[in-house]
Amino acid sequence: MNAPTRDAVRDLKIRDIRAVPLSFRVPEGRVVRHGIGAAVKRDMVLVRVQTECGVVGWGEAHHGRGPTAIADLINTTLSHFVLGRSAASPVEAWNAVYARHIASHGQGAGTLIALSGIDMAIWDARGRYYDMPCWQLMGGSDKPIPAYAGGITLGFQPTESLVQEVAGFVAQGFCAAKLRFGESVKVDLERLTAVRRAFPELTLMVDLNCSYSLQDFRRAAPVLEEMGVYWVEEPFPAHDHRPYREARAMFHSAPLAAGENHYGRFEFHRLLEDGSIGIVQPDLSKSGGPTECLRIANMASAWKLPVCPHSSASPLNFFAAIALLSSVDNGSWFEFEAAIDNPFRDELCSDRPVLDAEGCVRANSRPGWGVEVDETVAERLKAIPGPGFV
Repeated sequence: MNAPTRDAVRDLKIRDIRAVPLSFRVPEGRVVRHGIGAAVKRDMVLVRVQTECGVVGWGEAHHGRGPTAIADLINTTLSHFVLGRSAASPVEAWNAVYARHIASHGQGAGTLIALSGIDMAIWDARGRYYDMPCWQLMGGSDKPIPAYAGGITLGFQPTESLVQEVAGFVAQGFCAAKLRFGESVKVDLERLTAVRRAFPELTLMVDLNCSYSLQDFRRAAPVLEEMGVYWVEEPFPAHDHRPYREARAMFHSAPLAAGENHYGRFEFHRLLEDGSIGIVQPDLSKSGGPTECLRIANMASAWKLPVCPHSSASPLNFFAAIALLSSVDNGSWFEFEAAIDNPFRDELCSDRPVLDAEGCVRANSRPGWGVEVDETVAERLKAIPGPGFV
């Protein structure tokens, strides 16, 4: 293990940053539909940071519905603010982007998403240099984290096949699953009721994918309460603060959850102060990276609110989320990306989270995020033009 000396600052000087957009088409017949649309392809942005001493760190930036644009923003703009700085201090690199870009031009989604990938890669390089897993660098502990079946799964389908899909996850050992709403209030509630009757003890979350109106929510609320849902996620767009407040006032049995479409601690500050949200869901590949998500989690801790990070595409994001959950006092559920087809999860990286007999996952003990990236797979998964959801 390298001792934390002044040489680390020099050794971890960032000499190269490269972002590559990746895509794959979802096989015909396995397309999942939910409130956003039909997921016909999946995207991500792979970020590689190389340091002066040769250590390489990997990160994942969310696609932001425009993976080539996110990669270009990293390669042509944000990288210039970070090159020459040291991965020994992720905060210094983060603050450089803030001072030279965010403070004067606003923290738009694209900038925070791009910065998330850089920040995640810097953390990985730092962990590799010190030969320590990132959760240890964050001050965390090796502990089980409860997981629920989520990701691009459990979409719109006949009730019988949805119950069968849930049964498959229960057979794998999941103690919780997240259903997708947004087709219609009537059909949504029929599916929820059928799943609850089939699995009376299963913890059920519901994700509305920003697709409901207040009138829709008012109609659905009594059944959501009767079915004992654990949380109701993103009933409205992230910027619709008033509907969140009104929905919270009419719905008391479970918290509202949001955060995957909020960017940076300044947006989360308002989310917390509004008092509408009971579950905080930053995405480490969207909301500003591990550096910013640690800040967000600590802010939420002051409100005694649990943090349940939104999950994205690859084990880089997955293990970063688990590291965060292992390192804060308000860490709660991990979203287990349970899609049938996902080469980002199954081929791009050397490892992925594993569900144990208790329905939990753990951070791994290898340096950084604990995964190696297969660059030949990345070369094969070149970006595909067009929208990911139709």
